[in-house]
Amino acid sequence: MIFPRLAIPVTVLCTLAACSTVPRIVNEYRIDVQQGNVLSQEMVSQLRPGLTKDQVRFILGTPVLTDMFHANRWDYFYWLKKGNSGEVETRRFTVFFDADGKLRSVAGDVAPVQSTDAAAVFEVRNREIDLGSLPADGSTVLPPPDGPGFFGTIMESMGF
Repeated sequence: MIFPRLAIPVTVLCTLAACSTVPRIVNEYRIDVQQGNVLSQEMVSQLRPGLTKDQVRFILGTPVLTDMFHANRWDYFYWLKKGNSGEVETRRFTVFFDADGKLRSVAGDVAPVQSTDAAAVFEVRNREIDLGSLPADGSTVLPPPDGPGFFGTIMESMGF
């Protein structure tokens, strides 16, 4: 008689305890996970129009993606997930070659300039820069952005 009266509250208590979360007093250590090519501004600043594929590979390293349908395009990706915060950082950089295998242009997150103001370099992300229009001495001015882009146009049409 005591068993049925005691079994129901114990079952309900165990069910509720299984659905709750346990507060973490001690968190486990999580490492930073890094994948892809780490490209610095100094590496990208060494790129000049007319470099061969071997010279670009020596400067930037082996590309993550070489597409057989786009033999004149190399893609470099970088992905970093911070272990303690879970924050994810991604970078893309693409190198374009002409039909002779010479460097023509670059596109991506890292700009091919040497600037004293690093904030100005990363202000506009993901655009293509034609290296043929750059002076040979390395003193460059970034071209203005082409426009608000796809998402910028949508945001403007919505009134944001």
